[in-house]
Amino acid sequence: MKSYTMDLGGRPLTLEFGEVCKQANGGLLVRYGDTVVVVAATGTKTPREGVDFFPLTVDFEEKMYAVGKIPGGFIKREGRPSTHAVLTSRLIDRPIRPMFPDGYRNDVQIVATAVSVDPDNAPDIPGMIGASAALCVSDIPFEGPIAGVRVGLIDGQYIVNPTVEQFKVSRLNLAVAGTTDAILMVEAGCKEISEQEMLDAIFFAHENIKKICEFISGIQAEIGKPKMEVPKYNPPEELVKEIEEFGAEKLKAALMDANKLQREENVDRVKKEIAEAFIEKYPENGTDVAYITQKLVKKIVRRTIAVDKIRPDGRALDEVRPVTCRVGLLPRVHGSSLFTRGQTQIMNACTLAPLREAQVIEGLGPEEMQRYIHHYNFPPYSVGETKPLRSPGRREIGHGALAERALLPVIPSEEDFPYTLRLVSEVLESNGSSSMGSVCASTLSLMDAGVPIKAPVAGVAMGLVKDGDFFTILTDIQGLEDALGDMDFKVAGTEHGITAMQMDMKIDGINREIFEQALAQAKRGREFIMGKMMECISEPRKSLSRWAPKITSITVDPEKIAKIIGPGGKTIKKIVEETGAKIDIEDTGKVYIASPDSDAIEKAIKAIDGITAEAEVGKIYTGKVTRIMNFGAFVEILPGKEGMVHISQLSTERVEKVEDVVSVGDEIMVKCVEIDSKGRINLSRKAILQGTKK
Repeated sequence: MKSYTMDLGGRPLTLEFGEVCKQANGGLLVRYGDTVVVVAATGTKTPREGVDFFPLTVDFEEKMYAVGKIPGGFIKREGRPSTHAVLTSRLIDRPIRPMFPDGYRNDVQIVATAVSVDPDNAPDIPGMIGASAALCVSDIPFEGPIAGVRVGLIDGQYIVNPTVEQFKVSRLNLAVAGTTDAILMVEAGCKEISEQEMLDAIFFAHENIKKICEFISGIQAEIGKPKMEVPKYNPPEELVKEIEEFGAEKLKAALMDANKLQREENVDRVKKEIAEAFIEKYPENGTDVAYITQKLVKKIVRRTIAVDKIRPDGRALDEVRPVTCRVGLLPRVHGSSLFTRGQTQIMNACTLAPLREAQVIEGLGPEEMQRYIHHYNFPPYSVGETKPLRSPGRREIGHGALAERALLPVIPSEEDFPYTLRLVSEVLESNGSSSMGSVCASTLSLMDAGVPIKAPVAGVAMGLVKDGDFFTILTDIQGLEDALGDMDFKVAGTEHGITAMQMDMKIDGINREIFEQALAQAKRGREFIMGKMMECISEPRKSLSRWAPKITSITVDPEKIAKIIGPGGKTIKKIVEETGAKIDIEDTGKVYIASPDSDAIEKAIKAIDGITAEAEVGKIYTGKVTRIMNFGAFVEILPGKEGMVHISQLSTERVEKVEDVVSVGDEIMVKCVEIDSKGRINLSRKAILQGTKK
């Protein structure tokens, strides 16, 4: 076994090779604190027939034994990956994917398995570093190394891989990945930080990334296997030249159209012309013709943007497509919106519910209750396709998490707004950046629902096309610019600062100058979109929808919670049945009562008050006679609390028999005149009657 250790954020990071995963192309054990991740990289010797893309798969596996837990449910075995596991798989995948040679088509699979987890040392970054190291020492033609770190911001100081307690007070949760030369991937959730703070954080992270990359490079030089040769595919030069001469101008004209569907139709028509002209002439080169034509499309788009500064739809480089906003679209939901930007359209619905409907998050960390949830759906019709509808894929989960992260800093606290909130973004049409459209639609929907958010949030997607020394930064990229460009850079925030960011690169990273320009241009784009949103609805509605549950909270003595619940939940069930309200009780004594009907809430409060209330000397009650004795009558003045009216206190006149004045079941008004040392309650009807005579 070979073991290598470096310091990372004041803790030892150890990579152990040669003992595990020996049949994989590359494998190791990563140790960071008490966190241990097994990482294996495996690749096929030859590509599958007919594969025209790079089939990379990254899986992050959470094992519950890593934190001493047995999975819940009947089967007691880990099932489908959790949302967190999917997001971690994406985090590892995104910086690794651009680091393979062009034309490499062999299947590659990375499996990172968290087998021991220390909460203060999350397994995601060790998993990423392990994936890079496994690929570097293998014979798979990986052009790394890459590495990543997380960064927090506390009291103006940047911290590498913060602990759980540090993250609680950090204004920033930033994950950055890159090479020794450039940044490849950024993912952040933050509390309205400035562009300059974000820029400094990213390049603070990069300084630490360089050290890890140098560490892995040293290991590779010592124990790495020789890389396999990747055959270069070069179509015949004469054919390339002929197709360019025949079709370049036609394709350029076809590509210059603002309407996505029309542009695709135009391009398909020209591609068909090229195929008919050249496959007949070169019947043995049918695959070459299709390949050359697609490469020509990419070349034209990229050069037109990077060098000529012309976008396919004719917009200025920093121009946002036309934006329209609507709220109150759906009459029965609690809040709704329709956000349209060019040919991207998102419908969002906001649902408010009692806190008991919060999502329970079980995983490798402590169990959590998530009261703000965002879901994102991308049906095939949104891009004019027909496909079977399946459960959400990694893309849907990732986009939903990004929009959720963008809005989280402005969601009111549980104390200020005791609701569970679920937002659902339905992508009705897509031509670029539906995730940032979801951020905007969510803001509108929350304000339409009357949720007192701290500030509205808008988002925009930025692009980059680099051609040699020429580069162009694009605001509000459409699908074609995303697919054929070099960067997808999404920024969301309020007027005060950034709340979320995500960046992915298709080239080997970008420098500080490009980053700085992209952030500044993104801010202007966000401000423009925010202005359009504010024209539609400028602040949260003053009241909730009539269909939304009204929630009131009261506080009771925690020692009396058992009384409210009753044996087997009998008492609370009775209150719910009689009032129709939903009731949630916390161990602290906080009671939340929810119902669309205000009267139901009042009835429930009255019932709970009755259970928890204590008799007070001098207070008047209307009670029910429960028992009659020779010496007086017992009256229930509060639920479960009886007092006695002595025969001498039943009337202002002499009473011979108790039954002459009251019967069991009668309701009478009484006054509490004494609570003795044993807690017995003495009542007087006589005091009430004397008061009435006066």
